[in-house]
Amino acid sequence: MGRDLYEKTEFGKRIFRQADEILGYHFSRICFEGPEEELKLTHNTQPALLTVSYILYHLLDQTPALGAGHSLGEYSALLCAGTLKFEDAVLLVHKRGRYMQEAVPVGEGRMAALIGPEIGPVSDVLEKIDGVVDVANHNSRNQIVISGEAAAVERAVKLIDAKRSVFLNVSAPFHSRLMMPAQEKLAVDLDNTEFQDPVFPVISNVTAREMTDGKRARQSLKDQVSRPVRWYQTMSLFLEERRVEKFAEIGSGRVLSGLIKRTARELDRRIEVVNIANLEELNQL
Repeated sequence: MGRDLYEKTEFGKRIFRQADEILGYHFSRICFEGPEEELKLTHNTQPALLTVSYILYHLLDQTPALGAGHSLGEYSALLCAGTLKFEDAVLLVHKRGRYMQEAVPVGEGRMAALIGPEIGPVSDVLEKIDGVVDVANHNSRNQIVISGEAAAVERAVKLIDAKRSVFLNVSAPFHSRLMMPAQEKLAVDLDNTEFQDPVFPVISNVTAREMTDGKRARQSLKDQVSRPVRWYQTMSLFLEERRVEKFAEIGSGRVLSGLIKRTARELDRRIEVVNIANLEELNQL
């Protein structure tokens, strides 16, 4: 992951070396060589995704009218908007991953994706279940992720009328109330970090509204640890309020591109979406 950026661009090499120095271990070697099991550990995955996204954004050399990032991606968006410095952001997401992993013992939490139901019926069922189970991601009109105590999540999946449900292969119940210990630890680090006003607005995961000052961005990063990612509302702001027509998904994966295309079809909006996950795609663009 990211090897092409390291080997073929001076900026990529500099940023990966900077990440190694800040994190205090051979982070770049894990990205390039694995083993995959080690890269999948959330305290490595989060800095890896942030680092690659940031390098690609810098090399793209374009300033968007508006930005957003899903969960961890909110850090990438704020970094690209100049709200955070890279040396602060990469350390924050490393700690964020470690705090989240430590918050709930492995096996005690679970997450599940529900395909088909809308948010109202899902919320009604969750309110009646004993134990902790929350909406973690409202990804699209008919795609919702729930998170919480393993038994409570399993009961919810049985009770919710979904076309399809998938238990996610994740190491912790992210974006649920069980993440409050992680949120409290991370809040201390965020309070000790300098935030600037973004050079372009970034939509908050928690409020699904535009952030134009550093103080609001800091609070959003605190709150999002234990609260749901309101991605469907974020896409609606892009498409309906701001009437955005061109999108670029920067970084690993194409999940967000699929979600914005689906939502645009539902709203009868014509959009253009490009993906920039590596140097080859960047050069093609």
